[in-house]
Amino acid sequence: MNESPSPHKRRVRYSGKNPRGFAQKYKEHAPALYPETVQKILDSGKTPAGAHRPILVEEILEALHPGPGQLAVDCTLGYGGHAGRLIPLLCPGGRLLGLDADPIELPRTEARLRELGFGPDVFTAHRCNFAGLASVLAREVHRPADVILADLGVSSMQLDNPSRGFSLKHDGPLDMRMNPKKGQPVSALLAQITATQLAELLSENADEPHAAPLSVALAGKTFTGTLDLARAVRAVLSKRPEEECNLSVRRVFQALRIAVNEEFEALDTLLKQMPQALEAQGRVAILTFHSGEDRRVKKSFEAGLQSGIYSALSAGVIRAGEEERRANPRSTSAKLRWAVRAAAPNEA
Repeated sequence: MNESPSPHKRRVRYSGKNPRGFAQKYKEHAPALYPETVQKILDSGKTPAGAHRPILVEEILEALHPGPGQLAVDCTLGYGGHAGRLIPLLCPGGRLLGLDADPIELPRTEARLRELGFGPDVFTAHRCNFAGLASVLAREVHRPADVILADLGVSSMQLDNPSRGFSLKHDGPLDMRMNPKKGQPVSALLAQITATQLAELLSENADEPHAAPLSVALAGKTFTGTLDLARAVRAVLSKRPEEECNLSVRRVFQALRIAVNEEFEALDTLLKQMPQALEAQGRVAILTFHSGEDRRVKKSFEAGLQSGIYSALSAGVIRAGEEERRANPRSTSAKLRWAVRAAAPNEA
C-alpha cells in the first residue's frame, strides 16, 4: 500500500514588504537557499538573523598557529565560525573538540560542520561549558591540547531569537540561560534577590553606574518579559539622556545573563585548568567582551608568566580593526589575549 504524500506546507505569511519577526525570516534561516539575500545583509554591516559572524578570525589564527596533526579545542563552539577555519589547518592528522553548553544550538552547529565535510575523525562536539575542558580532554583524548580557543561572547543565534530571552528588539520570556534546562531563569533571580545583592551584581558584572537606584526598582519584582524589564530600567532613568538609558538596559541584561549562567565562575575554572590542559609550547587565545572577563584573563596570564607556566603573552589586548568594526559592530567591544605554555614549565 502506497503512502499518500505529505501535503505541501506553505510558509507563514507576514504583513508588509519585509518579514519583521525572527520566525518569519525564512531566507535567513536557510542561507544556502538564498545566498544573495544573505550577502546583502552582510554588505550592509548587519548579521543575518539566527547566524553569527566570527570575530577577529585572522588575529586568532595568527595567535594560535594551528598546524597539521595538532589537537585543538574550541571551548565555545557557538555557530562554528572559528571552528570552520581551524579544522582545515589541523589536517592531516589533527582533530578539534568543540564544547558548547547550548543544547538547542549545538546540534545545529554540529550538522553545519558535518555538511562542510568535517567528519568524526577530525571534529567531535561535546555538550558542556568551558569549565568542563579538563574532563573532556581526560575522557576523550587522554592528553593536553596544542591549541585552545575560548570566545566568551554571546552568539547572535541566541541574541536574535526572542524565545531565548536575550533580545532587546522583540519581547520574550525573561530567561537568558545558555542551557534552558539548567539553573534558574532571570525572572526567578529577580523575584528572589534583595536590592543589596542586585546592586552588587550590577556593579560587579556590568560596571553599571546606576546600580543603586536600579536595584531598588528591580529587586524582588516580577516582569512579564524582556521588554517589560527594559521599560522598568528606562523608567528609573527617565530623566537621563536616551543613549545613557539604552546603555544601562544593555548592562543590566548583561549582568543578569552573566549571573544566571555563572559565567565568571566558569571562566575562573577554565583559567585554573588551562596550564594542565595545554601541551608544552601549546597556545591559548581568549576573546572577551566585558571588563570583568578581561581582568580575569589578564591577571591569570600575567601570574602564569611570572611563575614560569607561560613563556609569552600578547602585548596588551588585540582589538578588531576599523574595517571589521564597520562590517560587524558586535566586534567593537571584543578584546583578544593569548598566551604560550612554557616548554619546561616551573609549577613549583
